[in-house]
Amino acid sequence: MCGIAGVIHRGKAVGVGQEMTAMLQSLKHRGPDSTGFAIYGLPKADEYVMRLKLAEAEDFETDYNIRDKIRDRQAQVDNRLAELGAETIEVDQPTPYAFRYRLRYSGDTKQLATDLEHIEGGEVLSFGNSLELIKDLGDATVVSQQYGLGDFKGTHGIGHTRMATESDVDIRSAHPYWAYPYNDISVVHNGQITNYWIMRREMERLGHRFMSNCDSELLAVYTANNLEQGATLEDSLRASIKDIDGVFTYIVATDKELGMAKDTMAAKPMVLYESDDTVALASEEVAIRAIVPQEIDTYDPYDEEVRVWQR
Repeated sequence: MCGIAGVIHRGKAVGVGQEMTAMLQSLKHRGPDSTGFAIYGLPKADEYVMRLKLAEAEDFETDYNIRDKIRDRQAQVDNRLAELGAETIEVDQPTPYAFRYRLRYSGDTKQLATDLEHIEGGEVLSFGNSLELIKDLGDATVVSQQYGLGDFKGTHGIGHTRMATESDVDIRSAHPYWAYPYNDISVVHNGQITNYWIMRREMERLGHRFMSNCDSELLAVYTANNLEQGATLEDSLRASIKDIDGVFTYIVATDKELGMAKDTMAAKPMVLYESDDTVALASEEVAIRAIVPQEIDTYDPYDEEVRVWQR
């Protein structure tokens, strides 16, 4: 059992970091192992934000040289960015193993991410003009405080509280997932994909990479593949209901859109709230009420339902 949530505001930027923290904290009982956020700020056309990690949190318990290794790995990151022609504007290090880079870059995102992930311990969590993907061990309040999300202003976001069932409790297996190598696309999922290995091998034959053994990552890779073929977000969501086996409800975000899909059995819960300027959705209504204080009407999507909203 996991918890997923999302919110999108039409035509305005708000404290979406605070909103997602409140929503996910209210879903802590659905997944205490890790929490993740994919939040979308106001884009700057000539700048990118890259989030990456250079170690796992548990490495500090098993490797007494890990701090020296991270310093060496960061030096390798800086060198490779320079070699690729990326201009580093600013670097933040919210935790000993996680980094946030502001960049100017006109090259190929896939090449950049692939080159950086050849560095030992390196994983690019997200890359885009507005997306920032943050995930770590602990509940929403802990992760939000670690990464300073309380001050984050933006238009929309999605998030996940995870109860590990079939993969490890680590950052690599936490949600959300970036739809590598597409800028500004992220996915969260609640459920179980039963044809995961069949679909994964198909995606790998097409040249896509996986960073974990978590079935939810498949939805991010699958979405990336569909968009590469020219599909719209709505097209991809509808196709997934036929192509993906299992029980699932998932949310996808792009720089301008938020979308959701439920499988044919609708076994995994989802509740929606929609007003003139805001849409909020979550596994339980309590998450929506964490950010909407007034009395509200909500809606439970049916089986095979797909919805897409624009900011």
